[in-house]
Amino acid sequence: MSKKKKSKSGLISINQTVADNRRARFDYMIGDEFEAGIMLVGTEVKSLRHGQCSLAESYVGPKDGELWLFNANIPEYKQAGPNMQHEPKRPRKLLLKKREVNKLLGAVQREGQTIIALKLYFNGRGLAKLSVALAKGKKLHDKRETQKNRDWNKQKQRIMRDKN
Repeated sequence: MSKKKKSKSGLISINQTVADNRRARFDYMIGDEFEAGIMLVGTEVKSLRHGQCSLAESYVGPKDGELWLFNANIPEYKQAGPNMQHEPKRPRKLLLKKREVNKLLGAVQREGQTIIALKLYFNGRGLAKLSVALAKGKKLHDKRETQKNRDWNKQKQRIMRDKN
């Protein structure tokens, strides 16, 4: 779980990560990263401000020539009335420039790459942004190599800490 710093009111402030897809960096080799805006309704933004979101099962895909975020879970905002609630796993449109959309869709079609959601955060102006990346799936031996390097780095840190 990513560390979330909250203010005294319990809300996430500007330039803070709401949700992080840590599994993506283990399963994929990350290529180009893009910052995309995301179309949300009011209660979704309020839930995000409280740090409630999961990108674990989400994916980015094309729909009518545009990119959409599917299966991202933003739970209902409890303080809002029942008629104002949003659907937690509804598709959400991503806001990218046409050139960026064409680059992403072209890479998916030509090179067999995947578009994955890496993290959801609020930028300096307080707008919700989604970091998406072109990625290529890792094979099992690549995952083992990543795990081996991670374990070795942990051991190095322990050795250096114990020597001091």
